[in-house]
Amino acid sequence: MAANGQANEEIRGTVLRIERSSVHDGDGFRTVVFLKGCPLRCQWCSTPESQSFQIESAAGKTYGTLMTVEEVMKEVRKDSAFFFNSGGGMTLSGGELLSQPEFSRALLEASWHELINTVIETSFYAQWEKIEAILEYVNTAFVDMKFFDRDKHQKFCGVDNELILKNLMQTNHFKKDFRLIIRTPLIPGLNDAREELEQIGRFCAKLRHMYCVQLLPYHRLGVDTYRKLGRPYPLAELKSPSEEHMTMCREVVSQYVKRVI
Repeated sequence: MAANGQANEEIRGTVLRIERSSVHDGDGFRTVVFLKGCPLRCQWCSTPESQSFQIESAAGKTYGTLMTVEEVMKEVRKDSAFFFNSGGGMTLSGGELLSQPEFSRALLEASWHELINTVIETSFYAQWEKIEAILEYVNTAFVDMKFFDRDKHQKFCGVDNELILKNLMQTNHFKKDFRLIIRTPLIPGLNDAREELEQIGRFCAKLRHMYCVQLLPYHRLGVDTYRKLGRPYPLAELKSPSEEHMTMCREVVSQYVKRVI
């Protein structure tokens, strides 16, 4: 065990950045480790600098650095007092953490053994074997469900959602308990129609581990980063939905799911 643990400490991955004191990525105060690289290309992505698997430089700034598990854990441990006092912990995000499965699993396992609460934020776009190995060390999984419609997912996210939906259903057979939270970013005119929301609600009602559905309003926080990277922002004409529209969308999904936030 000691030898294996020491080997895990030396596993390296590409980290985009580490943010402290987040209150939006799980319970309590959290340290969020953002990994680099994502197989999806969502047109509203707020962190375009996380998409490439390569370390990038643009506008005098470098995006990404190679780190070992132990180097990341040294940063995470600095906030351990805040974790235990607030019910927080480490959140592993992206990019897509499942694109670096060995590194992600080692980070989550290290946190788990140190009694640090673990959260992942993921698209679930990976082979089930990679997901299953990681879920062993996860307390809460935020999983994006951007569309139920396969063609729209292909058009606006760059890949279809067949694998994602299959993996979500596969969690029903996963014996270890964990909290599953489905996140749907509401993009005006793309996935906020009643029919689409009803399909999402019906599907989520079948998930055994599901804690709630979280509907997130579209925002334009990544626009400046697109500019720095010299890339056009695809949805420049869209505006954030009103609170009234968000309430209506929640009411639609609530017909099928008890807890919608």
